[in-house]
Amino acid sequence: MRPYLLKESNWKTLKTHRFDLAVLPWGATEAHNYHLPYGTDVYEADEIGAEAGRKAWEGGANVTILPTIPFGVNTGQSDIYLDINMNPSTQFLFLKDILEVLNRQGVKKFLILNSHGGNDFKTALRELGLKFPEMSLFTCNWFQALDKSKFFENDGDHAEEMETSLILHLFPELVLPLSEAGDGAEKKSKISGVREKWAWAERKWSQVSADTGIGDPSKATGMKGAQYFEAVTDKVAELIKEICDADPENLYG
Repeated sequence: MRPYLLKESNWKTLKTHRFDLAVLPWGATEAHNYHLPYGTDVYEADEIGAEAGRKAWEGGANVTILPTIPFGVNTGQSDIYLDINMNPSTQFLFLKDILEVLNRQGVKKFLILNSHGGNDFKTALRELGLKFPEMSLFTCNWFQALDKSKFFENDGDHAEEMETSLILHLFPELVLPLSEAGDGAEKKSKISGVREKWAWAERKWSQVSADTGIGDPSKATGMKGAQYFEAVTDKVAELIKEICDADPENLYG
């Protein structure tokens, strides 16, 4: 039993133990180019959450990692077979129910470990912060925690070199030969503000990518994935420990 994972915990222990922080990994179920599994975001959330939780726990953080939610916002991929969409309004209801339980039972610190670019929890946490003012609510995107250019040659944000390397490290048996992967070429918006990233519109996935990938995975290796996994779990563990140690009445200085 890993005591920092709720799914492996038992009532013998939790009848008396109380955690300071609950971390909720949140993924998605969607196509990842031709070569990666639909559960890529879920596998990443599971493994990064578990390893960061271990590192933080062994560093003194009193944290529990909740089971990963496997469905995310996939509204731009409605025509891609079995990309399972969970609307933002549904995510809000999930969060509200979970926070009601945590608040009632005295877990006053909460962190979403987001594993999917289509998820954006800031607006929901703003509103839920008014409903649960005694709680400290955080969200993070592990895939933005580090400068990827220090680990990988090719950029991208979906089934690219980084994600492919991670899954090659974590679950190599689930990855098709890279010779079968698409090149992850992306068509850019014709709207200049969107290209410059100061304006935004949701990408229509089947119009911007022929293979559902965004970014060339051809230079991915399991060794690169292992190095990145070690570094990113260090970074997430540091965040977990800082939140556990923080005084909610003295967060700014």
